Amino acid sequence: MAQKLHNVPLFPLSGHVLPGGSMRLKIFEPRYLRMVREACGQEPSGLIAMAMLNNKGEVAHNTHIHPLATLANIVDFEQRDDGLLGITVQGVQACQLHTITTDDDGLRRGTVVPIEHWPRAALSPEHQHLVDGLRHVYQEYPELGMSTDDSGFAHADWVCLRWLEILPIDAEVKQQLLQTDTCTPALHYLSELVQASEQSQ
Repeated sequence: MAQKLHNVPLFPLSGHVLPGGSMRLKIFEPRYLRMVREACGQEPSGLIAMAMLNNKGEVAHNTHIHPLATLANIVDFEQRDDGLLGITVQGVQACQLHTITTDDDGLRRGTVVPIEHWPRAALSPEHQHLVDGLRHVYQEYPELGMSTDDSGFAHADWVCLRWLEILPIDAEVKQQLLQTDTCTPALHYLSELVQASEQSQ
């Protein structure tokens, strides 16, 4: 079993970052400003867990946070024009959340176990529309911070993770897809979803 990491700061969001992805965030709540300061002062530096919100759970019992999360590094900072702190996080590895505690200011921390995710898988020509569509999204929305030339475009697992980050799919569905042994179920699900969207335009 992978070594447990204790007291990892949790950042539950409606937006999602998964292994291999990145996200730009603005930080304004005091608890998350403290999270950034503490995370960047510890080893490994800048490590937090990006978690998905569960709208069926209860905040009081921390069941509003889904158990499958992403260990992420804070890799960049900026002072935004609006005066807020901007950070960029990069997804490193999937992890399972166990015990969750709450600090006095509302910052959640968790015991996390890093887990191996989907094995690398080649992308077949029949799913080229997923690559083309993803490149188009990244070109249209450069603020997502993802390159259209990333080597990951050749791999079905990477492409699926990127689509799961950006599509407005219910977090519970994402959790179910991410807990499968391979990316094949997600690949079929996303292929049908993207094709249906393209045909309706």
